[in-house]
Amino acid sequence: MAVVRPFRPLRPVPEKAALVASVPYDVCSTAEARALAAGNADSFLHVTRAEIEFGDDVDAHSDAVYQRGAANLKALEERGVLVREEQPCLYLYRQIMGDHAQTGLVGAFSVEEYDTSEIVKHEHTRPGKEQDRTTHVLTLDAMAGPVFLTYRPSGEVDALVKAIQAGDPLFDFSAVDGIQHTVWRVDDPAPFVEAFGRIHPLYIADGHHRSAAASNVRKQKRADGVLTAEHPAQHFLAVAFPSDQVQILPYNRLIHDLGGRTPEAFLRAVEEIAGAEPTSDASPAGPDEVRMYVAGGWHRVPLTPSVDTPVGRLAVQMLQDRVLGPLLDITDPRTDERLSFVGGIRGTGELQARVEAGEALVAFSLPAVTPGQLLEVSDAGLTMPPKSTWFEPKLRSGLLTYPLSPPASSANLRLRSN
Repeated sequence: MAVVRPFRPLRPVPEKAALVASVPYDVCSTAEARALAAGNADSFLHVTRAEIEFGDDVDAHSDAVYQRGAANLKALEERGVLVREEQPCLYLYRQIMGDHAQTGLVGAFSVEEYDTSEIVKHEHTRPGKEQDRTTHVLTLDAMAGPVFLTYRPSGEVDALVKAIQAGDPLFDFSAVDGIQHTVWRVDDPAPFVEAFGRIHPLYIADGHHRSAAASNVRKQKRADGVLTAEHPAQHFLAVAFPSDQVQILPYNRLIHDLGGRTPEAFLRAVEEIAGAEPTSDASPAGPDEVRMYVAGGWHRVPLTPSVDTPVGRLAVQMLQDRVLGPLLDITDPRTDERLSFVGGIRGTGELQARVEAGEALVAFSLPAVTPGQLLEVSDAGLTMPPKSTWFEPKLRSGLLTYPLSPPASSANLRLRSN
């Protein structure tokens, strides 16, 4: 069963929602975050990327930065930009990006189910990034960014969602990137709690480090002697979307060093080891090929699995096994500095432009991993290749924040008119 419980978030007053909502902390650089938050004191980037208020000589992971983020969160509440819900609720969060729409349930999900792998993982976490998120949560005493969960579609949940969406939303706005964000409050959470109790399992789509941080926070609260059965740290903030609504874009590759080969020589080597033929189309036509931009042109590169497993059949792994490993001796894509990654949201034109500008020598355009492939890998207990899934649209931070302690007073509770 999937355990979800209602919670009392901090959330913007409706007229401030568009100003508060920010991109996730990990999709922009410090300079980009600073530019996005410029002139907007209400931007949640002041909470999630508080280093933007310091000079470039300040370590983004210093105590001063974490403390500033906590102070900024408190200031947003004191100024009445954020208010605390009066009663525990669940929420629906819909995003519309062009022709794509996805609606998920926002709630507090079980850390225990994460720890026992009933919430299924598909990637390893990095200790430094995990510690960063843990420190951020402990310093804020709140979880500021939701985890992206998915589950196999449920007709029961779909019907509940449709009924709630017939009512008036709490927030409804389009961000500067054109993506529409709509949030409904679910004042009667019991039917959703019961319906999710019949869903198994949940899968982490995006947010493995935030999930791991929630587990670390619970351990710390237990060590501090404050963890009770009802303590908010028993749960973590997440949005759960049905897998048939999840959109995954490619995570493409750039090669910066060919081991002494010229681009022309590398093309000949790929032709010999895997095959390559010129094409005018930069996007792969199927799951068993990639497109390669090298020596001034695009080429189709067909691929076959070296091992017949859910991971081995992924194009990103076939590229690694058939080309990057044998020809360039790239054994760890996560750490090899000859390799960098470009999210599919930037398009294949970005790949070609980066090569033509001399920033890379070769670009690989990959087919997107499907939600079905992701669940197959997860069900097999396997790990996705590094940098293989780019989920879009991204969940905005600041719309619903999960506090780990009761409100200091009743002065800032939600009124129904809000």
